Amino acid sequence: MLTKKLGLLLVLLHLSLLGFGQSDDTLKADTDQGKMMVRIAELEIGTDYLDEYLEILKEESEASLRLEPGVICIYPMFQKQNPTQIRLLEIYANKEAYELHLKTPHFQKYKTTTAEMVKDLKLIDMEAIDPESMSMVFKKYKF
Repeated sequence: MLTKKLGLLLVLLHLSLLGFGQSDDTLKADTDQGKMMVRIAELEIGTDYLDEYLEILKEESEASLRLEPGVICIYPMFQKQNPTQIRLLEIYANKEAYELHLKTPHFQKYKTTTAEMVKDLKLIDMEAIDPESMSMVFKKYKF
């Protein structure tokens, strides 16, 4: 337990040194002005690695949402008929938030530990048709 607490403390310290200081106002303004970066990641995972990969992905996506103010959404899912086909809906407040995300310790850990598990990866940049309605998506869900 102490090791986990020390690890979390080191991650938080590292994040503060990386400059995750985009203000909430800046992030909201970028989101409101349609500067969001939206991407769909399409991955194929080796069958032998699927369970391990899913655990690592869940850990990484949770850490990204919890620790990075510029990460609006990382929503992992898989095809019902073919669970090795993973899709991620990724939404960042802006391109800077995405670039900062790539430098985080949790993302770097994800990339290095899953490199041989991923058989194929496609990153598809998307454009929101109605960015003004984005805030409604999250307000409708009752937590």
